[in-house]
Amino acid sequence: MALVGAAGAGKTTLTEALLHRAGVIARPGKVEDGSTVSDHEPEEIARGISLTLSSAPFSWKAPDGLAYDVTVLDTPGSADFAGAVDAALAVADLAVVVVSAVDGVQAGTHVAWRLAAEAGVPRLVVVTKEDKARADFHHVLEDLRAQLGDGFVPLELPLGEEHAFHGVADLLSQEGLEYEPDGKHHTTALPDDVADEEHRLHDEVTEEIVSHDDDALERYLGGDEPSAAELERSLAHEVRDLEAFPVLVASGATGVGVDRLADLICELGPDPSDRPARVRAGETSVEVSVDPAGPTLVHAFRTVADPFVGQVTLLRVLSGTLRPGDRLLNTTTRTEERIPGLFRLRGKEHLPLDAAPAGQVVAVAKLTATPSGSLLAERSGPGAAMSAPALRPRPPVYGLVLSPVTQSDDDRLSAALTRLVAEDPTLVVDRSSDRTVLRGLGDTHLAVALERLSRVFGVNVSTSPVPVAYRETIRRKVEAEGKIKKQSGGHGQFAVAQLRVGPAPHGAGLEFVDSVVGGAIPRNYLSAVEKGVVEAMAHGGPHGHPVVDLRVEVYDGKAHSVDSSDMAFRTAAANGVREALAAAGTVVLEPIDHVRVTVPASAQGDVMGDLSGRRGRITATTSLDDGTVVIEADVPQSELTRYVLDLRSLTGGRAELEVSPGTYEICPDHLVPS
Repeated sequence: MALVGAAGAGKTTLTEALLHRAGVIARPGKVEDGSTVSDHEPEEIARGISLTLSSAPFSWKAPDGLAYDVTVLDTPGSADFAGAVDAALAVADLAVVVVSAVDGVQAGTHVAWRLAAEAGVPRLVVVTKEDKARADFHHVLEDLRAQLGDGFVPLELPLGEEHAFHGVADLLSQEGLEYEPDGKHHTTALPDDVADEEHRLHDEVTEEIVSHDDDALERYLGGDEPSAAELERSLAHEVRDLEAFPVLVASGATGVGVDRLADLICELGPDPSDRPARVRAGETSVEVSVDPAGPTLVHAFRTVADPFVGQVTLLRVLSGTLRPGDRLLNTTTRTEERIPGLFRLRGKEHLPLDAAPAGQVVAVAKLTATPSGSLLAERSGPGAAMSAPALRPRPPVYGLVLSPVTQSDDDRLSAALTRLVAEDPTLVVDRSSDRTVLRGLGDTHLAVALERLSRVFGVNVSTSPVPVAYRETIRRKVEAEGKIKKQSGGHGQFAVAQLRVGPAPHGAGLEFVDSVVGGAIPRNYLSAVEKGVVEAMAHGGPHGHPVVDLRVEVYDGKAHSVDSSDMAFRTAAANGVREALAAAGTVVLEPIDHVRVTVPASAQGDVMGDLSGRRGRITATTSLDDGTVVIEADVPQSELTRYVLDLRSLTGGRAELEVSPGTYEICPDHLVPS
């Protein structure tokens, strides 16, 4: 199951409580102390938040008498690390959406809910922090229904709230569960102030559950009251079919409701065999049965860099049984991988395994040719032609220029960045210019990546903002003479090129025209003239920016039978272009990016006003069925350096941003950078 929700909702504390109640750890750790199983990386401990996906398996014996194997995938709540949520939901059978009883439905709750819905993952809601001041379960339940839609089925009510929270009322069995300090509970009579509400909600929940089953509904209307066990079985089918979303209440800090949460996760959550994995076979989506005896097919959904063992790959076994020594084909890279020792990750702890049947999440070290999102299959089986569905694209919206501190750092930077991107595919390395630019989803995203670059890979860099890619073009058409005449003994340098230089159509780059007649410039030197023009354009104009959209016509010149050369004509042509640019002057062109912002309708006016204040031109607005609005605009790149951070502040984290390169336009004179 994937634990998802807003940052600070209590996901990691809840994971600790589940592990402690299952007997896996002697006592639960605390986020504040940096002692939790999930948040074990130094960057997480320093910030007190989850920054990556963490695995925490445990075993649980539920009231139905069955023993369950549960793997918790604890995910970050920050938008900067949404890639980890995507990876967890790609393999989860159940998404447990954690909502704080204090803060209610937040921007991160909306995001988590929408991502789980898009992934088609069944959902269960747990309201945490019921023991904290200002906790209000009923307000949260109202918010869920008002902001996220229908289908929420409360299965519990809190007994007491804030510091008086001491138990839960089970709406299905109509019993009170009183909790002891050790996290265990015993049944008790419901207090009078809860009993009436509990009975009313029991009837509502019962009607909601049986309404999805015609036979059960007919029996219920005939006076046959279903038992709590029957209601749970019916509800489990509705959870699997995305028709109902149970709402539970718990406190990870005190342990109240945690064992009940584990029970219902096991009894209501779908069995892996009920949710066959979907993969791609060419252009077709196909189902893969969860069969331990079937052909082996494994999904590598996340990699992490371990400073001691190197790359560790998290795997979900979709079919068959994975064993150490197996040789499998990576269907993406077509490379054969040998599976070394298997283990399960519990935070940073490695738990050795002899075999992993279908449905289980395991880890393997040193699968160097298996990036995140790969499938591993038997070379001769049907899986060899399959591939994993692509994750939701997350274009980078924030970047920094990296400069190695030492030559040793420079030598190792490229390999280290390759491993960093393999671990987190939402990071992008841009080497399109002479700079190395690292791009990601926000400032914290890049800050953490650079800390890991230093700590794990031993590569230190300094950073600077990504410069705006200004360009220049000539203002008007002029004639210029480029020449070089040098004599210093032996062969000299002599070349003269007569040029007409003017603006070319937007986006044309360089239009080079040969109008020389009579052999004034020998034909074998014309290519050197063109190279000289290209070099001068790349060197930059009077403002220091590369020159674009230039029409250069060479119409005359002079050559010497001894002293002329390719180098001489290249130099002469470059001098001529520089002379023309200085004589005619240039205009500075600024890049205009296309921005696509998805926001709640309530924030539409604020976002559009902010874009206009950034010299943006709104090109389209589209209202979507989910109550959001898509705003498209063309905005100068210079106005977008920190836009993703400002946008999150403006919208309370409810906005999604996509930025794509657009065109170039003339920069106003008063904004031309000096």
